Amino acid sequence: MNILLISLLACLVVALPSESAQTVKWCVKSQNEMKKCQHLATKSTELECHLKTSVTECMTSIKTGDTDAMTVDAEHVFQAGLKNYELRPIIAEKYTFERCHAVAVVKRDPDFSINDLKGKPSCHSCYQSPGGWTMPIGRLVKEHKIPWQGPDDMLLEKAVSQFFSSSCIPGISKELYPKLCKACQGDCSCSDREKYSGDGGAFQCLKSGHGQVAFMCHDGVPSSERQDYQLLCMDGSRKSVEEYKDCYLLKEPRHAVISRKDADSEEIYKVLKQIPDSDLFSSAAFGGKDLMFSDAATELIELPKITDSFLYLREDYHEAMHALKAGNPPAPDGKIEWCTISHAEQQKCDSLQIPRMECRRASSVEECIQKIMRKEADAIAVDGGQVYIAGKCGLVPVMVEQQICTDAGEASSYYVVAVVRKDSGVTWKTLKGRKSCHTGLNRNAGWKVPDSAICGQTPDCTLYNFFSKGCAPGADPASNMCELCKGSGKVVGDESKCKASSEEKYYGYDGAFRCLAEKTGEVAFIKHTIVGDYTDGKGPEWAKDLKSEDFELICPESPDTTVKHTEFGRCNLAKVPAHAVITREDARKDVVNVLKQVAASPDKLFKSEGERNLLFSDSTKCLQETTQTLKEFMTQKYIDMIEKTYATDQGKPDLVKACTM
Repeated sequence: MNILLISLLACLVVALPSESAQTVKWCVKSQNEMKKCQHLATKSTELECHLKTSVTECMTSIKTGDTDAMTVDAEHVFQAGLKNYELRPIIAEKYTFERCHAVAVVKRDPDFSINDLKGKPSCHSCYQSPGGWTMPIGRLVKEHKIPWQGPDDMLLEKAVSQFFSSSCIPGISKELYPKLCKACQGDCSCSDREKYSGDGGAFQCLKSGHGQVAFMCHDGVPSSERQDYQLLCMDGSRKSVEEYKDCYLLKEPRHAVISRKDADSEEIYKVLKQIPDSDLFSSAAFGGKDLMFSDAATELIELPKITDSFLYLREDYHEAMHALKAGNPPAPDGKIEWCTISHAEQQKCDSLQIPRMECRRASSVEECIQKIMRKEADAIAVDGGQVYIAGKCGLVPVMVEQQICTDAGEASSYYVVAVVRKDSGVTWKTLKGRKSCHTGLNRNAGWKVPDSAICGQTPDCTLYNFFSKGCAPGADPASNMCELCKGSGKVVGDESKCKASSEEKYYGYDGAFRCLAEKTGEVAFIKHTIVGDYTDGKGPEWAKDLKSEDFELICPESPDTTVKHTEFGRCNLAKVPAHAVITREDARKDVVNVLKQVAASPDKLFKSEGERNLLFSDSTKCLQETTQTLKEFMTQKYIDMIEKTYATDQGKPDLVKACTM
């Protein structure tokens, strides 16, 4: 009987229709939006509409899972990313026009700069508008032009009223801040009842002489009158109105769909893509404007999963919004925070006890890059492939690892080599289908260079499908490029397996070589010095019995043969830049000063206990300061090689995509 019942139930399960796509619960803020949402739901049956009273109530409901998504402007993208919501942008709107560049417009004649605004009368398009208030005031506070210590000191509006001699800021409370309405010609409302309301009104306020500077969007100055006006630039200079792209306070980011960090963004995007653009970006039929989406949008763009509010908004806008809420940022104190990516690195960093340097832990180089961008850390030493990624995110190389210290000033470089065991039968010609050992995903020697040398521009070729299996720490744990990884050595429950840090025994140069030496893999892609550094009694305990003569090199120039490991000069895959310390431009001076102070004890800095290459390469003898640009440091030839691999491999890393949208 039980068997019969189970069989019947099994048949019922098979007969049931397959589960439909996940329902997307959209949050709307008005009855008009609700009407439009219900219309869109007829085009995409997985769309469900939920009415709330405000943007903030919607954000709360998304956080709790009551709803899933909504579209917001840039200021609310910032707010949604804060700790009380922890939401992220998942889809961006695209437009055919440029978003508002907030500019400071002045008459051509008076001779003053952005640094001389105190005591001047000002005109603003509207209170709380991007061009007239949030972007210009946020940027001026962030850059310490308008002094304000934050809401505990006084309200921002009061600080602004103390800064300008008089103003017209339509929409602000005339009763609370009469001085900020003093230059107005009406009721100081953001409406037709105020002559100086909006961009056009702010311009008229300036033109009539009621103000000496107008804060507005770049396109608010009539083209017929632009020759009589100029823009104030943040560097203290002036430019013509037409040169707004080189002289603006902030640029307004695009509106974005926000959701929870763990939300299925692909599913939300798929549901929206079922709806015709003509329906998504049209609101007139529902009694409003810009309902759910901007009417001026032309399409929706899915964002990389790594994107958060900081990456989406960019540093200048994000920091200006932070200054608008919290006041002037503290002045740099000369201290730096070094980013570490493993427990062993953190231990070494702490033990150094370097004055003015603290240690900040992250899970990977990519997370360190993001922390440095956000000013949650200041520096880390990385390889060339990672210098490229950091450069695309606005960071700069400031010091280079040197293996030979000279006064010549030429930065170190090294050869990338493919190492095999002697008499293994592995040659460049027989490489396909073998087991491979890599320093890490998207790293120089371990990934970018061999990917370029092996796949070049061959369609559909990737290191994933070229080799049968391998260990490339940082790769997808479910992929064949994590199969050979060893982790920390635990038998079960090893979260370190294939992790891009020294917690994975096969991570880095020494890890990739160990992977080969222990016969886990058949070829290792590493730096040319590694074989010599880890054999003939020079290496750690696991390498004590290794002989240098037991390892050889293979290369495209000698496809049928192997050569001695010392012949890297004629048998290599590429010559690439050395590892470098990366930081933000504003932290360059402090990072260089701190590292120069510890240069007197290099043994302490470049020696690793227990593990190898912690914080810096163990072979480093000194650090050399560099003022080269990213392109000069890496060379165009090497940059081209990296970018070619993106076309044939798995595409650009998500962090590069997020930083270059």
